[in-house]
Amino acid sequence: MTSSAVFSALAPYGWDASWAEQFSPYDSEGLLAGRVLRVDRGQCDVVTVDGVLRADTAFVTPHDPLRVVCTGDWVAVEPGGNPRYVRTYLPRRTAFVRSTSSKRSEGQILAANVDHAVVAVSLALEVDLGRIERFLALAWESGAQPVVVLTKADLVPDAATLAHLVQDVETTAPGVPVLTVSSTAGEGLDVLAAVLAGGTSVLLGQSGAGKSTLANALLGEDVMVVQAARDVDGKGRHTTTTRNLLVLPGGGVLIDTPGLRGVGLWDAETGVGQVFSEIEELAAECRFQDCAHVAEPGCAVLAAVDSGGLPERRLDSYRKLLRENQRIVAKTDARVRAEIRRDWKRKGAEGRAAMEAKRGRWE
Repeated sequence: MTSSAVFSALAPYGWDASWAEQFSPYDSEGLLAGRVLRVDRGQCDVVTVDGVLRADTAFVTPHDPLRVVCTGDWVAVEPGGNPRYVRTYLPRRTAFVRSTSSKRSEGQILAANVDHAVVAVSLALEVDLGRIERFLALAWESGAQPVVVLTKADLVPDAATLAHLVQDVETTAPGVPVLTVSSTAGEGLDVLAAVLAGGTSVLLGQSGAGKSTLANALLGEDVMVVQAARDVDGKGRHTTTTRNLLVLPGGGVLIDTPGLRGVGLWDAETGVGQVFSEIEELAAECRFQDCAHVAEPGCAVLAAVDSGGLPERRLDSYRKLLRENQRIVAKTDARVRAEIRRDWKRKGAEGRAAMEAKRGRWE
């Protein structure tokens, strides 16, 4: 098969010269290049120059859950056979990973080779800024550019309220585009489509956020099944059950995902720092390099809270996500566990010294 034919077939799915160069060793072996559209129980749908093929992932199923084949991967597929097998996948440019809800604290890869991570937030319910920060931390850590999309804007009663909500989210998401859309009214979709036209995007959010409706609006047809959210709490019913990669008519591809009830961090310290970039900048001005921003003298972060320049909610959320991320990393990294133990001992010694000093003054 000629390289021009491969480019013609796969370019709409994101194939480029760099992917072709990485694939060249497998091309010489007679394997087919393809992109994974969907994975389900060890089987995957792969788009190739020969069309969409069904392939088995048994050869690429290691014990590490972060190295399994996932939607968005570029893979090398056998040209024939029954069953047909995926032989390997190309090194990922980006990967969106969260921790699972299991007690083993394993990572789960949701999508690979993503350029934009679209966080869908429904305006039909009270906006949860902390959850947005959590999604954004994972998005930044993945290497993708986050985009927050406020859906169901037609349900907001007036323009002033909408502007206030957008401002709150923009403050929560520094450096992140915040767009408002109404899939039913068709408002804001052209702007979002233009943003997504340049690569691969993954659509994230809770059940009921309107992801499937948004995906259908961007696709221009009812590809994803849609169910109404419950009136009592606005939650959806997991309409989407697998991650599906779909070509957008205006360019680019979209990976739709099931609603995420739990969004656990997974080794996302850099991402947390990006979400709270204003706190990281203030921390550089603290008197002590290891300032915990709790009660230390000369803390620029606490001074900003006292002056009203930094919302206390932001600082609380920052601390919470850093603690959570540290716990996750500590379960798999002995060095981090040792550092945490040393920090506990240091704080314990400081506490005992303070108590002894108080006793001395009392006596």
